[in-house]
Parts: sequence; structure tokens; C-alpha cells
Amino acid sequence: MDNPLLERLNENLRALKLHRVRERLEAELENAGRDMPPYAEFLSKLLDDELAVKLEKQTSLSTSLAKLPYVKTLEAFDFGFQPSVDAKQIKELAACLFVGRAENVIFLGPPGTGKTHLAVALGLKAIAHKYRVLFVSAAALVASLNKAYSENKLEEKLKQYCMPRLLIIDEIGYVPVDTHGAHLLFQIISRRYERGSIVLTSNRGFGQWDEIFGDAIIATAILDRLLHHSTVINIKGDSFRLKEKKRAGLLKSGNDNNGLDLISKAM
Repeated sequence: MDNPLLERLNENLRALKLHRVRERLEAELENAGRDMPPYAEFLSKLLDDELAVKLEKQTSLSTSLAKLPYVKTLEAFDFGFQPSVDAKQIKELAACLFVGRAENVIFLGPPGTGKTHLAVALGLKAIAHKYRVLFVSAAALVASLNKAYSENKLEEKLKQYCMPRLLIIDEIGYVPVDTHGAHLLFQIISRRYERGSIVLTSNRGFGQWDEIFGDAIIATAILDRLLHHSTVINIKGDSFRLKEKKRAGLLKSGNDNNGLDLISKAM
């Protein structure tokens, strides 16, 4: 590079950390020399490219920090297979107004019906809206709180789970929670009440939550705060995983449901 002006531009772009503009500068200058776009259009294109790259990196970092178990989008969800899920309602939730209002979304339904997929998809939409998101299974959350309690670091851990604008708690009900764990979980729910949103999935109806927590009083207290500002979505369809097994010929269709029952119990 023997053009002093171009060298100076590159140095300034490096100092300003406009890396995409610096990468594209010479090519865009050549294009501009040929096409003669207005100055504002030329500058706008350079900055649009820079912003797009920065947003992509920011989204990638935020997705990693959210600790999602996988990336599944709302667009990939098969609403035709789950007619009990209102596609319009889910797409309205995808605007993430509920996050701004510190409201909750609760998905209830049998295993394999897409609850976690929808929770993750809403998490990705929230990230796209620049909200901080954190995903954790109910079992891992309770274990983390119990460990922090035993190490006298509970307050620090509670603050950690209260910082994200959206906390996704997956699989309430798959593993029973002892009374102490239930009280710790209640502290998370209580602290986030009207301050931060929760998306929660469960394979158990609300009437069974006293069995999950082994205490009707604490179950009622948790539900009271969760349900006050919430959208509850009941999924009553079949398992996506069993559908794929059927397609692969691993399960019989028709009246022979023994294989289905065994796999359903195992999930």
C-alpha cells in the first residue's frame, strides 16, 4: 500500500475497531470509482456492513452465554404436527413484549411434544431483541442453589439467576425436588416476580406440583407468583421423537402400542 491517504484511513479504521470497513475499503473504493454512487450512499453501505458483522458477533456471543442446549428456531417448529399449539399466539410471543413487561410463559405437555424447542426458540428471539437470556434445567438449577447454600454463597448465586431479563427453566417435574430445594427455587421465582421474565416447561399439570415439591404450601406459593402475569400453553399432541421413530420404521403403527408405551415411559 503506497497511498498515504489510504494508509491513514486504514490506521484510523483500525483504531476505531471498524474491522469490516477496513477489510472492504479498497474494494468498495474501486466500486465507487466505477459506479460513482452518492457520498452518503457509499458511506451508508460501508457502515451497514460493519454493523451487520458486529450484530452477528454479538448475537453469537449472547447465544453462547445463554447456555442453550441447542439452537432450534421458531421457524423450524412443526405447527402442523402439533395443532394444539396456536401458531399465531406463539408468533405474538416471539415479539418478546412479554419480556419487556416481565411476564412469564409456561409450556405444559407430555415428553417430546416440543416444549423445550419452543422455549429455546423464544430465547433466541429474546436474544435478537437484545435481551440477556439464560437457560437451565430445573434439576441443575436446584443443584446449583443447594451447592451455593452449602458453601455460604447463596446470595451471590441468587443474583446470578436474577440478572438475565429472561430465565428459561426446563423440565420442572421430571425429577422430584426436596423441601429445601423447593424453598430455594421459590426464592428465584419470588425475586424475579414482576422484575424479570421466566419461560418454564413442565410435563406435569399444576395440580400435581405439590407432588413435585412434596409440599402443597410451597407449590401454591410458587404457582401464585408464576401465574399472576403469565401465558400458559398446554400441548396435547404426540411426541416428535416418536414420529421420527415411526418414519424410520422403528415403531409399528395401528393398534400395537406396546413399543410406544415403553418408550414414552422411558422419556
